[in-house]
Amino acid sequence: MENKELFEKMTEALVEGDSEELVRLVEQAIEKVGPLEIVEKGMTPGMTDVGNKFGEGEVYLPELLMAAEAWEEAMKILKPKLLEVGASIKKTGTVVVGTVQTDIHEIGKNILANLLTTAGFDVHDVGCDVPATKFLAKAEEVEADIIAASAIMSTTIPYQKDVIDLLKSKGLRDKYIVLVGGGVVTQEWADKIGADGYGDLASDGVETAKQLMLKKKGA
Repeated sequence: MENKELFEKMTEALVEGDSEELVRLVEQAIEKVGPLEIVEKGMTPGMTDVGNKFGEGEVYLPELLMAAEAWEEAMKILKPKLLEVGASIKKTGTVVVGTVQTDIHEIGKNILANLLTTAGFDVHDVGCDVPATKFLAKAEEVEADIIAASAIMSTTIPYQKDVIDLLKSKGLRDKYIVLVGGGVVTQEWADKIGADGYGDLASDGVETAKQLMLKKKGA
């Protein structure tokens, strides 16, 4: 099977949430293709497609969960290989991602984390129900460039503002790029609380992160 066909079948398996088939294809491809190329050409297009379709209401939570599970199973094979070639991968930036305090939704955050990883970011996932202090502590620990705070419900989005308010109170607001996103989050809300960027879809969040990192580096 040619590489292009392998990549197309991986994308198809991911969109269909077929973990067994995706793992089989990855194991087949890893013998002749670099792990980063597998992620970029075989898996990222599928995850991006699923994320976009979910955002547009074309697929629903069960399909999204299946795709996320397939991704995770394939990454169990690929992550050790990626670490082996890590020195040759140019790091785009370092990101701390999490879902804000009292919010336990993780699917969108997980997709964003995976897409950021494939875009060359060093990603540190602090999980869900994360208070502002934990976002900051992790960002300081790993010397992050970006803090990405997700919220799904109208009752939890105020905690995104808490992250920004904490940074301001510590005199650290200019040190970090703050991205917000999630179900009910809008550009208007992002502007209101003073976030640096917003993504309607996980793929939008990745592009925003890349553009803001270029700006930060003075490119």
